[in-house]
Amino acid sequence: MRIILAPMEGLVDAPIRETLTGVGGIDRSVTEFIRVTHGMLPPRIFYKYAPELHHGCVTRAGTPVAIQLLGSNPEMMGRHGVRAVELGAGQVDINFGCPAKTVNKHKGGCVLMREPELMHNITAAVRRAVPEHIPVTAKMRLGYDDRSMGIACGQALQEAGAAELVIHARSKVDGYRPPAYWEEIARVREVLDIPVIANGEIWTVEQYWRCRDISGCDDVMIGRGLIARPDLARRIRASQAGEQVVPMTWPEAVALIEDYAAALQTRLEDRFVTGRIKQWLSYLRLGFTEAEQLWPRARKLREVAPMLACLGASGSDRKVA
Repeated sequence: MRIILAPMEGLVDAPIRETLTGVGGIDRSVTEFIRVTHGMLPPRIFYKYAPELHHGCVTRAGTPVAIQLLGSNPEMMGRHGVRAVELGAGQVDINFGCPAKTVNKHKGGCVLMREPELMHNITAAVRRAVPEHIPVTAKMRLGYDDRSMGIACGQALQEAGAAELVIHARSKVDGYRPPAYWEEIARVREVLDIPVIANGEIWTVEQYWRCRDISGCDDVMIGRGLIARPDLARRIRASQAGEQVVPMTWPEAVALIEDYAAALQTRLEDRFVTGRIKQWLSYLRLGFTEAEQLWPRARKLREVAPMLACLGASGSDRKVA
């Protein structure tokens, strides 16, 4: 019963992977996608998205990190899979799920679900190119225009040699609007022999169990739910063991943000660091009443020091939503 931290472009970067996997309960993480086009990317691009490659491709907590590629040229995807492994990747993941218009317009991500044969060719090219012991995995949605392509695309990926498949329980057109169609994941899982991992709309321990019951999947991938509640995976683990854990307090969450900000400051200018903090704080509003109360002030701040001072001053209220 694995819990995987989902890739989220522009948010789930290496510093936040370090922070969240340090909280506990996460079995694996996946990088933001590395965009593959017509030329070979230099190693520095891989290290930018996955500095964990310098350390065995694991976080400080020892959590493995998969390298995710996005593109539509089978040959170039295969070559970049090889490059990722040469640099230390222990798993190569392929993105067929990104719903962003700019990505889909350039024939990447979820738009490829209109072409199961091309999905097959991309995956098969990566599978042929990388060493046999390296898992090649994929992430997709239930379809692009609607939720009718899950089975066809899942079968194409399995036949191409994908070792496992993450399915986000919506179509591209659905975006991120509730509900998640976990029952549609079950339809795909029932016709495949490879492991299927459920993703979408898991914000609480109770939703985790409902997703498992409806989808039939033993494993889940969680993105926004872990950003909003950094201890969600740890609480799910406790629930699986029939144990109780004290939910994370707001001061503990503030300490995580402070660590995250310190890591970001070694990589980014302050204005970008503040923007990332605001992104995370916006999600934390869903898990902590203190974050919601803080948001009207924090959203106006542009410098890191005042932002951290504002967060620190808010640490006295310990109510959790």
